[in-house]
Amino acid sequence: MSLRQIAAVALLTVASFTNADDKKGVEKAAEQAVYGSDTVAGCFSSLADMTLLTSNNFNSQGFCAPRCRDKGKPVGATYLKACYCGTKLPNSQSLLNDTKCNEPCPGYDPEACGGLNAYTVYNTGVQVQVAEADPDTTTSTTTAASSTSTTSTTATETPTTPVESQKPEEEDSGPKTNIVGIAVGVVAGVVVAAALAGGAFFYLRKKRNNEMEEEHRRNAAVNAFISGGKPPRSSGGVSIADSRMDPVMDRRMSNGSIADNQDYSRRILRVTNA
Repeated sequence: MSLRQIAAVALLTVASFTNADDKKGVEKAAEQAVYGSDTVAGCFSSLADMTLLTSNNFNSQGFCAPRCRDKGKPVGATYLKACYCGTKLPNSQSLLNDTKCNEPCPGYDPEACGGLNAYTVYNTGVQVQVAEADPDTTTSTTTAASSTSTTSTTATETPTTPVESQKPEEEDSGPKTNIVGIAVGVVAGVVVAAALAGGAFFYLRKKRNNEMEEEHRRNAAVNAFISGGKPPRSSGGVSIADSRMDPVMDRRMSNGSIADNQDYSRRILRVTNA
């Protein structure tokens, strides 16, 4: 082989590698699931039950799938910077051609991270056999996911806009009703508390007045006794007088007899008119 032929072969080889490296956003073909390792499941138009885990400028299969695996989620998906995790694969009815997933991953542009209304889905390796979502669930999830995670809108998303705009109004009616109920309850509570407080006040006032009247009567009785009232009789009902306190009681009191205080030892003649 001449030097010219060798140079031509070398140039072709370098050109082939250069073309391969220049390709960006290429979707990998679907792979057989392997336990403990993430593999590509395909390009789908649905997210099934997957929800947004994070959004990162370095998003790729190597960034998103391991994080879903760490969360115990058997399924992951990427769309540009967004990383999603879930428990079910999208229904096979939503499977797209690999060429639909053609957006380069921000963290590794040779790989594809979804496309227009398309998601690159992975089996994270948590389990090899993963169930598919129901078709109805897949359809509803696709509409919600496309309206929140994509920058472009489609005709199928237009009907959902009025429904979403009405939700805040319905949700706002609940707090207003609750506020009215709370206000009525507070007013009723204040009225009941005021009534109880008023009743207690008048009861204590009346009790206080009765106690003051009773005390006044007791004081009047004590004052009457001190100022000259008769002392109370003994419990037996019979009072015993002490003769030492009254000398007259020792004197002999009799009518028609000689006086005890006269000296009759001497005879005295008295003249009386008959």
